[in-house]
Amino acid sequence: METKTKPISVRKLAMAGMLSAVAFILMYLELPIPIMPSFIKFDFSDLPALIGAFALGPLWGVVIELVKNLLHLAFSQSMFIGELSNFILGASFALTAGLIYSRKKTKKNAFFAGLIGAAVMAVISIPSNYFLVYPVYIKAYFDGSLETCLNMYNAICWEVPDSGVGPHLFEIKSLLQALLIFNVPFTFLKGVISVLISMLIYKPLSRFIKGDKNK
Repeated sequence: METKTKPISVRKLAMAGMLSAVAFILMYLELPIPIMPSFIKFDFSDLPALIGAFALGPLWGVVIELVKNLLHLAFSQSMFIGELSNFILGASFALTAGLIYSRKKTKKNAFFAGLIGAAVMAVISIPSNYFLVYPVYIKAYFDGSLETCLNMYNAICWEVPDSGVGPHLFEIKSLLQALLIFNVPFTFLKGVISVLISMLIYKPLSRFIKGDKNK
């Protein structure tokens, strides 16, 4: 038994390392989002972890998220809080999706699993941001002023954005309100985009990751 399982473990370890490296690189391919404050960027770094969770197993998706963020620590400008939050959210996404997919490995269930994983990640982003990320960021980057941080959200809510004038469509009055209106939908959409891309590329990639040339 040991001689049969050892090569599989080694291959999984190698593939997880490769996917972690890709995820690390993707962390730097950030895109600004017009409907989000400038300090929030979009990236595709959760995609390799999702693919790894599907192809290798749920826990491997968590490992990929962990290694990705450990690598990023060496270049961190977020006082390590950003990496911790990224790991918590990404791991919850990959683990949830991987567990659901492992029960029934079909394309339809993979899509369903990914959506549930994205929803779980979005929900977990509320306490993660509220209790972990924003207290540190507000102190470090906004001189401890919650109002300054909320003003960045309110700047998006003008009725006529191009003119820079006009009444607010609505006013953000608390951090929790900002997270619910902006961050939660953003986090969910980020996960959904990873799911949609995985639907397009998973099948050929899974053959390579698993070393299966016939299926």
